[in-house]
Amino acid sequence: MIRREENVSIRAGILTVSDRSARGERQDASGPLLAQLAGEWLGAEVTHTAIVPDERAEIAAILRRWADEERLDLVLTTGGTGFAPRDVTPEATRDVIQRETPGLAEAMRAASLRVTPHAMLSRAVAGIRGRCLIVNLPGSPKAVRENLEAILPALPHGLELLQEARGADQRHEHEIREMEGIA
Repeated sequence: MIRREENVSIRAGILTVSDRSARGERQDASGPLLAQLAGEWLGAEVTHTAIVPDERAEIAAILRRWADEERLDLVLTTGGTGFAPRDVTPEATRDVIQRETPGLAEAMRAASLRVTPHAMLSRAVAGIRGRCLIVNLPGSPKAVRENLEAILPALPHGLELLQEARGADQRHEHEIREMEGIA
């Protein structure tokens, strides 16, 4: 069960990175799924969605705008994290973030490795810009679901900390004591 302070809201953006979807040649299946899961699993209000081609500057510009001007709490990207020459989502994300959060990307890769050895080909990154958490996810709907599920237990608390929600530290300490059987 995800515990989140009732008055903490999560405004989220979903950015699909795909040349073919941006050109209208292929329907985006991962972005809508990610928006649905963010709403259902995190209680997030998805206020921004976009589909862009695999262009580093364009990806970075949207991430900056959504974090700085739109003040989103969470941006989830899908696509552009593999080995293909045009897969530049991680580079664009690194251009934008101020602090990397490697544990999220490591957790996604570890969980995915239980499903497929191809998970080790993921170059996804996650990080913080201001008070916005940006997380790269793979481009397939199946991998989006698996990867989001892998980091779901930590996301609400991380977002509470970024928002400096009242009581976030105390809830975290209590949860640790419960897991250790101390509480």
